[in-house]
Amino acid sequence: MRSRQRMFAAVMRLLLKCLRLGRRRRFKLVRQVEQLWHYGHLCLRSLLYNSFTNSDVVLDSLFEPVYWLVDHVTRWFGVVFVALVIGLTSSIVAIVYICLLPLILQTYTPAWICWHLAYGHWNLIMIVFHYYMAITTSPGYPPQGKDDLTGVSICRKCIAPKPARTHHCSICNRCVLKMDHHCPWLNNCVGHYNHRYFFSFCLFMTMGCIYCSISGWEMFRDAYAAIERMKLLEKERLQVAANQTYYQTPPPTFSFRQRAFHKSVVYLWVLCSSVALALGALTLWHAALITRGETSIERHINKKERQRLQKKGKVFRNPYSYGSWDNWKVFLGVDVPRHWLTRVLLPSPHLPHGTGLSWDLPPRLTAQRAPLLAL
Repeated sequence: MRSRQRMFAAVMRLLLKCLRLGRRRRFKLVRQVEQLWHYGHLCLRSLLYNSFTNSDVVLDSLFEPVYWLVDHVTRWFGVVFVALVIGLTSSIVAIVYICLLPLILQTYTPAWICWHLAYGHWNLIMIVFHYYMAITTSPGYPPQGKDDLTGVSICRKCIAPKPARTHHCSICNRCVLKMDHHCPWLNNCVGHYNHRYFFSFCLFMTMGCIYCSISGWEMFRDAYAAIERMKLLEKERLQVAANQTYYQTPPPTFSFRQRAFHKSVVYLWVLCSSVALALGALTLWHAALITRGETSIERHINKKERQRLQKKGKVFRNPYSYGSWDNWKVFLGVDVPRHWLTRVLLPSPHLPHGTGLSWDLPPRLTAQRAPLLAL
């Protein structure tokens, strides 16, 4: 009898413990939900009632998951994009050498042959050189030591000195000197030391695509017409084969080499024309930024600052702009007239002006403006 009572008491105590544990877990879950609710409510209040909040801040907060996804996808697919650029460019060069060059040597005059050989190879060398340099050249990073720089801000993400015109790249996960943007087609950031290489690659690639599109227009029309004839004759051949009699013979067909030649010409013209339009628009956009002495990031910052000062009746002046023509000279590294040939029209690995840590006037511009400042 006593053993049964003891067993019953033990079972009741175990049941009470289970009920207590269930209550604790239930209360713990309720507390976690309440904490999440209060945290979300606080975030919402900070967005709605903060005096610095505007539509841009709200949109950035809403699109933060999208930015995170794009950053990580771009980081991992950078190598794929570089391989795609190299593969497509190599295919165009192979088609030109295998299909078009023999035709040019047979049909064009000696003067036109010399022109195509000279310009085509010069453009190709400039494209390969600047793309290789844009990929392999570091954009430039600020020093990590806090005592190396004075009078600069601190990056909120990497907690390191952040000089003027320096911005944090979320893909590279570090600050970049004079950052313009992170280019997935280079798998690299475009910054102080490789900005010229990036723009020169865009410019010469656009020029090469326009050159191929214009010079191959007649060949493209002939090749497209030949492909349409191929389709028509193939349809007739199938009809004849279906209703074949003893006195009917199928029409002649094109060989594999002829088909490959015409399709390669069409592929070359369509790809070059598409790249010329897309990359040409990007090149013009960056040319306008260089003329104003801005980067892609600074363009948005300066626009907001210009609007803010305009409301106060003031005029915004870009402190890093030296004038349209001088901006181009500083960007390209042209100090003397011969540099237009040796540094712009020929491959040149010369460094840009300055270290990217400070932005003083170049010595040439300082000497030109000294008399004006003296007055």
